[in-house]
Amino acid sequence: MAMSLNRAQLIGNLTRDPEMKQIPGGQAVTTFSLATNLSWTDASGQKQDKAEYHNIVAWRKLAEICGQYLKKGTKVFIEGRIQTRAWEAEDGAKKYRTEIVAENMIMLDRKGEGIPMDQSGHAGLNQSTSQQVPTQMAGNAPAYAEEEVTIDDLPF
Repeated sequence: MAMSLNRAQLIGNLTRDPEMKQIPGGQAVTTFSLATNLSWTDASGQKQDKAEYHNIVAWRKLAEICGQYLKKGTKVFIEGRIQTRAWEAEDGAKKYRTEIVAENMIMLDRKGEGIPMDQSGHAGLNQSTSQQVPTQMAGNAPAYAEEEVTIDDLPF
């Protein structure tokens, strides 16, 4: 029996505000881009930096939480799986998009940054464990089948 694993863990900053939409079946889907940075010293001793950009897709309750609480610049931990979608463009060319389907998200900004506060100064989230938002999908990973959600249904 062959073993298989598809896991992605990223810590980075949102490059744009999340876009939340509902597909025709009523499910919430939120998309955003996350930048991760790599720094190293090259052979000549110069510091080099490179940003990598990741397309993130969240579904259902996690989509709603991301759409409500995240914004451009927010630092987050995202955990999920990598998927590549393929479709045919209008000109007939085959297009591909690799994305991370988020299954867990933890906000990493310091208290008060990027987290909505109410008028009395209380955070809009349960702050019992640092900035962790209770978004673990508890064995409830996105259960959409490819045939249920067509490329035309996707908002990006």
